[in-house]
Amino acid sequence: MERTPEGTPVGVDDPYAVAGTCDHLTDDGRCRFALTRAGDDPAFAAERHADGDACHVGPEGEWRACPHYRSTTDGRECARCGLEEVRLAHEDARPLVEEHHLSYGNAPDANADVDDDAGPDDAGPHEITVALCRWCHSKVHASFARIDDDASPDPEAIAEREGRRTREREESAFSTARERYGSGE
Repeated sequence: MERTPEGTPVGVDDPYAVAGTCDHLTDDGRCRFALTRAGDDPAFAAERHADGDACHVGPEGEWRACPHYRSTTDGRECARCGLEEVRLAHEDARPLVEEHHLSYGNAPDANADVDDDAGPDDAGPHEITVALCRWCHSKVHASFARIDDDASPDPEAIAEREGRRTREREESAFSTARERYGSGE
């Protein structure tokens, strides 16, 4: 199983197996990295521009072959147990769903196991993240729990989510100023 730079497991053997579409891929199949960040890698951008800015691996391609591949999560739902995020405005409460790194784009040592087996087509390291609830996140890092386990939300997670939903409903309920602040008499 892949590990973080600190040595804790990340919950997958191959991060690319659970990685999504590249964050730089536009709806029409062009490489946004080449379009907006050409100065960061002029040779790559020139190659993409010569090919009409098309993604060189395509939407169904072998992502590990792209030097600028990045797949980050939207953080709306736990990839392991399905717990949905509920955020309350004006509250500094810790999120229910957190970003979990499967691969670190800025830490070459994090992919040491993948590099041994990947071969010459691996242009990594790449940043690959998924969303995990706090409870699944700790299970993955503290044990042999895997991202693809058939898991249900932790009872504590459900209680926290329902508590937030109740507060959300209370905040969205309409009440007049008189009801909230009294009659002013």
